[in-house]
Amino acid sequence: MSLAEKIILTAEEYLQGEEMADFKHEYQNGEVWAMVGATDNHVTIALNLALLLKQHLKNTPCRTYISDMKVQVDKAGAFFYPDVMVTCNPKDQANTLYKQHPLFIAEVLSPSTEAFDRGNKFNAYRQLDSLQTYWLIDTNAMRVDSFTRTQNDDWLLHSYTQADGRVEIKGVEVKCLLKELYEDTLPNI
Repeated sequence: MSLAEKIILTAEEYLQGEEMADFKHEYQNGEVWAMVGATDNHVTIALNLALLLKQHLKNTPCRTYISDMKVQVDKAGAFFYPDVMVTCNPKDQANTLYKQHPLFIAEVLSPSTEAFDRGNKFNAYRQLDSLQTYWLIDTNAMRVDSFTRTQNDDWLLHSYTQADGRVEIKGVEVKCLLKELYEDTLPNI
């Protein structure tokens, strides 16, 4: 077999491989690629967001997940590891390997993944009927691009850049100050 040949996996083969893998992989239409490591700012921002969501959603049917939980986008033939996601669907509680009905997904951007997160990944995520809000969070400047699904199934972009401005996650009705997401980032953004 030539090195240029691609090995195409079924979703079942991918899931079996992930159970034994030493590191995470994402999957789409038979292709698999390894996840890269994250910077201090990336991890800190994702943790800040996850903690804010977990605290706000306490005593509700909603659950907050971090980057070790997969989301399946069946219509796109994909499995991804979002940095942060929230699901309130009881069907997701029964599945311990991946979630299928998130209301909210956030990706913390890195130079190596930003184009994919904004393009192909967002195209896949839009196929999730449950998804109401998708965030792209910058690690080098205080900026969140929030895409919110409208009643017409369009996506409305709102960019948050003011440290003392309130950012909102529709679908789970969470609001926080933008600067709270960037607490303890290096250098202080």
